[in-house]
Amino acid sequence: MSRIGLKPIEIPSGVEVKIDENNLVQVKGPKGTLEEKLDPKMEIKIEDNIITVNRPNETKKYKSLHGLTRTLIQNMIVGVTEGYEKKLEIVGTGYRAQKQGKKLVLNLGYSHPIEMEDPEGIEVEVPSQTQIVVKGIDKQLVGNYAAKIRDLRKPEPYKGKGIRYADEVIRRKVGKAGS
Repeated sequence: MSRIGLKPIEIPSGVEVKIDENNLVQVKGPKGTLEEKLDPKMEIKIEDNIITVNRPNETKKYKSLHGLTRTLIQNMIVGVTEGYEKKLEIVGTGYRAQKQGKKLVLNLGYSHPIEMEDPEGIEVEVPSQTQIVVKGIDKQLVGNYAAKIRDLRKPEPYKGKGIRYADEVIRRKVGKAGS
């Protein structure tokens, strides 16, 4: 039984949800508009500013889609009202980030600086040289772009140098013993 799929979703004021045929869900809010095509067999109903999701039968496929469908709709509503953000930290001597227009320029110990163009719908801020904040209304895009930035220089286990999420804990290893 999907416990998450059974939870109703409350539509906050200022948010408009439209469900077209074949379950094309459009959510419009103060921060923007998102749309997602969900499985056409899932039943999505709006009654009195509450969205409920039901599955057509009890097969394993629809049991797993039940919670996913509800969570995707919930994430869209949170995205257009509050938005999402991921914070990254840069650790290492000489490693730094800066913003040049719509480009993020990273110096990560390579022979050249790395330039990354901000994708559509994503805003990147650099409050300090060692901090990057990725913001947007689409949870998946924000997470993917933050992961791309982190992949440029993953944190290494000996000194902890690299790009890490702000809440990430790096498991450190002991280096070789000196005599």
